[in-house]
Amino acid sequence: MEYFDFHTHAFVDFLAERALSGLEDTSGIKPATDGTLSGLKKKMQQTGISRAMLLPVATKPSQQHNINNWAAEIMDGSIFCCGSIHPDAEDKFEELERIHSLGLYGIKFHSEYQHFCPDEERMIPLYKRAAELGMFVVFHGGWDPFGEGEVRAEPKRIAKAAEKCPELTIIAAHMGGLRRFDEAEDWLAGRYENLYMDTGVVYHYITDEQAFRIIRKQGADKILFGSDCPWDDPANEIALLNRLPLSDPERSAVFHGNAEKLISKHDKALR
Repeated sequence: MEYFDFHTHAFVDFLAERALSGLEDTSGIKPATDGTLSGLKKKMQQTGISRAMLLPVATKPSQQHNINNWAAEIMDGSIFCCGSIHPDAEDKFEELERIHSLGLYGIKFHSEYQHFCPDEERMIPLYKRAAELGMFVVFHGGWDPFGEGEVRAEPKRIAKAAEKCPELTIIAAHMGGLRRFDEAEDWLAGRYENLYMDTGVVYHYITDEQAFRIIRKQGADKILFGSDCPWDDPANEIALLNRLPLSDPERSAVFHGNAEKLISKHDKALR
């Protein structure tokens, strides 16, 4: 089977150790890599993953420019990247245009780190412009082990964003809401043509029965294999998906086919 991990993270080498140690201390989760790009590629090789989408997050407005430059620089045949925009950045619309010009594939937003809710009215024009540019948006969904307690990316808020921007392709990470799977099942699964879910780090938090139920309701053609590496080993999400009674075509779509369609759609928009 071919694997395209649509939810991964890495840091610039000189920041990786500090970033991972701080997050590990906060969460108690032992990372699966050293946090570097080379560490991610090593894990991909060990797990048989041929391609990965890297999702950087700017936790301050001042970070977005350098993060997006780095993301554009590291893309190759195996690494694809989204850009990051901080909702409080004064130049967020200009940065969106620049991200598009850099050839990045979408925008990753993380409500718990960037302190906003996905359905805020101030964000809607940004989402709509991203859609016009042929870019998708990835939302962290649900609880976060590194968060401050308040859950801003509730499934119902992602649902409202999907309703307000039907032209925008949305990816709700963590099966729509980590530790909010019942709400994701009710508010998101199968309800929006423009919405995908990824499986990032869900192995530790969801039952096989609920994972299968959500995939059935959502449709396997709108599910993306993702691991959230280094916060989980991709082998865990692969094992979870392989345990579920999916057909071979469904499994192939989830593991790589759906990702390839999103990539192809973006590449055509650039032409």
